[in-house]
This record gives sequence, C-alpha cells and structure tokens, in this order.
Amino acid sequence: MMLTIPDVLTSEELNSVVSNLDASDFVDGKTTAGWHAKLVKQNTQLKNEASYSQELKETIKNALRRNPLFQIAVQPRLIHSMLFSLYESGMSYGSHIDNALMGGQEFWRSDVSLTLFLSSPSSYGGGELVIEGVEGETTFKLEAGSAIVYPSSTLHRVNPVTEGVRLVAVAWVQSLVRDPHKREILFDLDVARRALFEKQGKTTEFDLISKSHANLLRQWADA
Repeated sequence: MMLTIPDVLTSEELNSVVSNLDASDFVDGKTTAGWHAKLVKQNTQLKNEASYSQELKETIKNALRRNPLFQIAVQPRLIHSMLFSLYESGMSYGSHIDNALMGGQEFWRSDVSLTLFLSSPSSYGGGELVIEGVEGETTFKLEAGSAIVYPSSTLHRVNPVTEGVRLVAVAWVQSLVRDPHKREILFDLDVARRALFEKQGKTTEFDLISKSHANLLRQWADA
C-alpha cells in the first residue's frame, strides 16, 4: 500500500530541520548504497558524524510517532537508517530496490520505505519519486513537510533534478506486521471503525470491527 501523509512536520519543525542542515556536511550518497545501487545513485547525504544529525532525526521520528495515519498504516516497530539526501541539478537515483536488511552489527528489516519531502515542489524542477509496479508507474512530488510511505519490496527511482535543490529525509520501518497485504487489511478496518465511531459512537458494529481488528493484529503481529 502506498500512502501520502500530509503535514508530518509542523512549519516550525520543518524550518528548524532545513535551517540546521549545512551543505558542507553532505558527502557522496554512494557510501550507503548497495553494490548494485551504487551504479545508479547520484546524490549527496548528510554524514552521520554531523553534530546535529541525531537531533534532527529525533525531531522527525517524534513527528512520525505522534502521527495517527502513519501509525495505523505502517504499524511501526522500529524507524531506522534515516538519511538526509540532497539532489542538485543533474542528480538522480536510478531504478533500484532497497536492501531487505539494514544496519551494522544488528540488522533490521526494511518492510516500509518512507520519503519525507523537505523542499517546496516549486523550488526545484524534476526530482519526482517514481514507484514502479505491474500496473505502471506512480509519481510523487509532495509539499514540504509531507511524506509518502510504500512497501520496500517495490522498484523505485528519483527522476533527474533539472533545476534547484531537492532535499528529503528517507527512512525505513521494520513493521510489527511484515506482510503489506495484511497491513492494508488492518488499515482498512481501523479507518472504518474510526469513521463509524465518529458518526455513531460506540455501537455494537464498532465493537465487532474492533474485535476483528484486535484479533487479526494479535494473530499477525511479529512482536
């Protein structure tokens, strides 16, 4: 399931993150790419040694933790491997798939991929995130502060930036429910029961949907 999530960051958080990023602390993005992705990755990313890196990552993680749409869609167990990526004119990231396991001495699954846009779409040309599927391609270029989540099992790319600067934060999630189809079922049930509660309150129908949602999560969760 692909899902766009608007306003993940408040305007104050967005301004704080962007204003604290120093272009001099960005290095070649190939340093974190897999052996095959290195062939098509052309960007720069914030080095982990930057003194402010962890603080900015925590700002974004906290915003995701408080976002109800992200929580019910992704069922996050761990948000990991966050990077700040910068694309200048001529840079792109060709078609690739994210590594199934990430980390160093400890490995985490990449069940869900996340791109959080930090640049206004009007400030750069090109640079669309393209997710490839059997039914064709879907293109995303979101407002600053908004995010797109999608299964890490999909091929995707970033089109060449033709002008300006594309700045994003990317991260991966090890979900409590690793199967994307099961996550979508749980998401649909949760959305339906919340809408029902909003209209009618705590009814018998709400209780039955809540029961099914809880029991499926209990059965499917990899906790």
